[in-house]
Amino acid sequence: MNLNYFGKHVLFFIFLLCCRSLYAQTTVVTGTVTDAANKQPIPFVTISFTGTTQSVYTDYQGKFTISSVIPHTRLTASHIGYKNASLIIVPSKEQVVYITLSAQATQLNEVLVKGGKKKRYRNKDNPAVELIRKVIENKEKNRPEHYDYVEYKEYDKMLFAVSNLPGRISDNRFMRQYKFLLDNRDSTTIPGKSLLPVFIEEKLSQYYYRKNPEKEKTVTLGLKTLRYDQSDENTIVSENIKHLYYKVDIYDNSIFLMTNDFLSPIANSGPTFYKYFITDTVVINNQKLVELSFTPRNTADMLFDGKIYITLDGNYAVQRALLSINRNINLNFVKSMRVDQEFEQNPDGRYHLSKNTITAELGADKRSKGSGLYGVRTVTYKNYIVNKPRPDSAYTGTEVISEEAKHRSEQFWAANRLDTLSAAELRAYKNTDSLRNMPSYKRLYAIATVLFTGYLNLGAFEIGPINTFYSFNPVEGFVLRLGGRTTPEYNKRFFLETYGAYGFKDHRAQYFLSGTYSIHDKLVYKFPQNYIKATVQRTTSIPGQGLQFVGEDNVLLSLKHGANDIYLYDESYQVNYIQEFENHLSYNVGFNRLTQSPAGSLYFITRDDNNVPHNITYLTTAELDLGLRFAPGEQVAQGRIFRARIPGRYPVFFVDYNVGLKNVIGGQYDYQKLHARIDQQLHLSQFGWADMRFETGHTFGRVPYPLLNIFRANQSYAFDVNAYNLMNFLEFVSDQYETLTIDQHFNGFFFNKIPLFKKLKWRETASIKAIYGGLSNENNPALHPSLYPFPVTANGQPITYAMGNTPYIEGSVGIENIFKFVRVDLVRRFTYLDHPGAVKLGIRTAIQFYF
Repeated sequence: MNLNYFGKHVLFFIFLLCCRSLYAQTTVVTGTVTDAANKQPIPFVTISFTGTTQSVYTDYQGKFTISSVIPHTRLTASHIGYKNASLIIVPSKEQVVYITLSAQATQLNEVLVKGGKKKRYRNKDNPAVELIRKVIENKEKNRPEHYDYVEYKEYDKMLFAVSNLPGRISDNRFMRQYKFLLDNRDSTTIPGKSLLPVFIEEKLSQYYYRKNPEKEKTVTLGLKTLRYDQSDENTIVSENIKHLYYKVDIYDNSIFLMTNDFLSPIANSGPTFYKYFITDTVVINNQKLVELSFTPRNTADMLFDGKIYITLDGNYAVQRALLSINRNINLNFVKSMRVDQEFEQNPDGRYHLSKNTITAELGADKRSKGSGLYGVRTVTYKNYIVNKPRPDSAYTGTEVISEEAKHRSEQFWAANRLDTLSAAELRAYKNTDSLRNMPSYKRLYAIATVLFTGYLNLGAFEIGPINTFYSFNPVEGFVLRLGGRTTPEYNKRFFLETYGAYGFKDHRAQYFLSGTYSIHDKLVYKFPQNYIKATVQRTTSIPGQGLQFVGEDNVLLSLKHGANDIYLYDESYQVNYIQEFENHLSYNVGFNRLTQSPAGSLYFITRDDNNVPHNITYLTTAELDLGLRFAPGEQVAQGRIFRARIPGRYPVFFVDYNVGLKNVIGGQYDYQKLHARIDQQLHLSQFGWADMRFETGHTFGRVPYPLLNIFRANQSYAFDVNAYNLMNFLEFVSDQYETLTIDQHFNGFFFNKIPLFKKLKWRETASIKAIYGGLSNENNPALHPSLYPFPVTANGQPITYAMGNTPYIEGSVGIENIFKFVRVDLVRRFTYLDHPGAVKLGIRTAIQFYF
C-alpha cells in the first residue's frame, strides 16, 4: 500500500489532533441498556432520536452515547427480540439515562435452557457449533453468484474525518483563517465523536453479473470527490481508503480489512478459531431467526467479536451481521472497528446484502481517547434484480467511467443518492472550494508535498526527489545531484523528467533526460496507459543492479559492507512504446542502445589467438525489446504524475524478450534473451500472508559476462526482499536460471500465544530465496578466450562464479512490528560458503509500515 502519497493529503489535518471538543448547546445522551428480566447489559441495541435516521449501537457493556445539535425531545431503543422502548429527553443538555428492554413474546419454543455448573467450552455436542456448520454448508447457495443473473444499483460513500479536534484550535492565531473549515463539525453521525470531514467520495454505480460464461461489469453513473488539490485525476486517497475499508462479504472465508485478513465467523475453519453461543431466538416478519454470538479463542488473533442472525427456513442464511474487534488484537493504529451488514429478502425467500457499513478510528495510540482519524464507508444496494438476462453488450467490459459521470450536477445527486449526507458533509464540499484558493493553504500543501513525496512543487515544475541530492560511493566519492520533473500544469500529455549529478572523486558528470508523450488525451500514467517515451542517460551502476527496485543513489543506501568498488559507467539511449488495455494486459516495445565501461576495480579484457590480453574500454549493445504484463483484477491508485499499484489477491505475470543486434548503430553482439516472472501476494488467513516470486530466464548466443544475468545482490545493511541479502556484488552469473522467493509474514500467529510477545505486539517473519542456474559451455570464458574472463581481486582471488549443480540458498527469520515500524532479520546463507568474502550470517533491518 502506498501510504506516503496517501499521507500527504491528510498531513494538514493530522497535526491539528490534540484533545476533545464538542459544540455548546448540543443534546448529548449517555446511557446503558439492560434486559428487564435478568438485568444484563444488551449489546448492539439501536439507539436513535425518535423520528430520525440518526442512530448508534450499544457496545458489549450495553453503553452508548448519542448527540445532536438539533434539540430532540425523545429517544428510541430497539433490538431484535425485544419490544421498542421510548423515553423523553431534555433538549440541548448533557444527560445520563438507563433503559430496560422487555423480551417479545414470539420466542422459539424449541430452545431449552438449563441451569447448573458452568461447563468448559467444547465444539462437540454444541448446538451453536452445529448451527454454524449448517450455515457453512449452505454458504454457496446464499451468495449472489448462485443466481444465473444478478444486477443492482450501488451507492458507495466514503468519509474520512478528524475526530474530537479541540474547539480552541480554531481560535489559534495561525489557524484563525481556517475557522470556517475547522468549525464544520458533525456530532451526530458517531456517538461521542465530533467529526471534521477531510475526505468524502460518493460513487453511484450499476452492477451486472452473469454466471455462464461468468462476467461482471460495473457502470459508474456518478462520481463526486472532496479534493484538496486541483486535480480530478488523483485517486491516491480514495483508492487507499478503499483498500483499508474493503467491501465485506460475510460469506468469504477471509475478510480483508486494514490490509489484513480477518477470518470470517462463518469461514470453513471458523469452529477451530471461534467460540459460538446461541444467545437469542426471535421471529421477525414471520421469519424465524437465531441470534448467534461469537468470540475469538485467542483475543490477539485477527478475528471478530459479534453476532449474526441466521434464518431457520432451511437456507441458514445470514439476515444481519454485527462484527467488531477488541483492543487486544494485534493490529496497529486501529482504535476501534465495526462492520454492520443488513440483508433484505428477495421474492424467492433468499437474502441479499442491502447495506454494509464499516467504521474504524485510527490513531497512533490505540488506547488514547483524544483525537484521531475516523473513517466510515457505507455501501447501499437497491433495485436488486435476479435471473433477468440482459443483452451481451450489458456484460461487455469490466468498469466503465465516463467523463460525464465525474461532473454530475447537485440536482443529480439530490435525486439519486441512496443514502443521505450530513449537514457537515454538504458544507465540506463548499469549504474545500474556498480553501484551495487560499495562498496560506497552498503554501501548507506545498510543505506537505515535500515531506511525503520528496518533491518541491513550483507549479509547472517540481524539484526532487530530495533524498537523492546527496550520496557517496568508493568510485565517485561525494555525489551531488539535482533534478525534477514537469507537472500537468505544464502539459497534461507531455511529461519531462531530468537530473544532473557530479562525482567529486572521479570528476565525472552524470545526467538523465526523459520525455513521455501520451497518445490519448489523458495524463501520461493514467490507466489505461498509452504513451511513447524517449530517454538519454549517463550514470554509474553496480553490475546486476541496473533493474533496480530502489535507487542506489539514495543516501540511505550508501553505506555498504565488504568490497564495494566494482562499478560501471553506463550511457544509454532508449525509446519505448507502452500500451495498456482495460483488462490490465499491457505490452512494451522498445529499442535501447547501451554502452558500458568498467569503473573502480572492474575491468574488461579479451585474449587474441596468441593469448595476448587486450583491455576493452567500451561494451556496446543495440537491443530490441518486447515486454508483456498481465495483472488481472489489479487496483491502481492514480496520482497526478505517477501511479501506484495496490497489492491485490491475483498474480501478476511478466514476459520479456530481448534481441541484440550486431553491427546496428555500434552493437557488438547478436543474442536473444527470454525472461518470465510471476509475482503473487498469497493471503493465508490466520497464518498471515506471503509475497512470492518465481523467475526463469535463458540467454541464447555467445556474449561476455556483463550481458548475462547477474543476480541482484545486496551489500547494504537493509533487508531487501527483492535482492539476495548475503550475496556479494557480481558474485554469480548465468545464462539459464530459475529463482524462487517467499517472504512470509505470520502476523503474530505464534507470538500471540506467548504472553510477553503478545503484549509487545511483535510479529514473526520468515523468508527463503533460492536460485538454480548454470552457465553453458557457449558462454564459459575458460573455453572461449574471446569472452571476457571473470574478474578477480588484486591478489588473484575470484570475484565472479558460474553456478554449479548446487543451488544458491539463503533464508531468514525475523521479528517485525518492533515499535510498529521496524523489522529485524537474522539472515543465513546455506551454500557456496567457501567463496572469498562470503558472509554466513548477518543481521539486516528494514523500515516498513503495516496495520
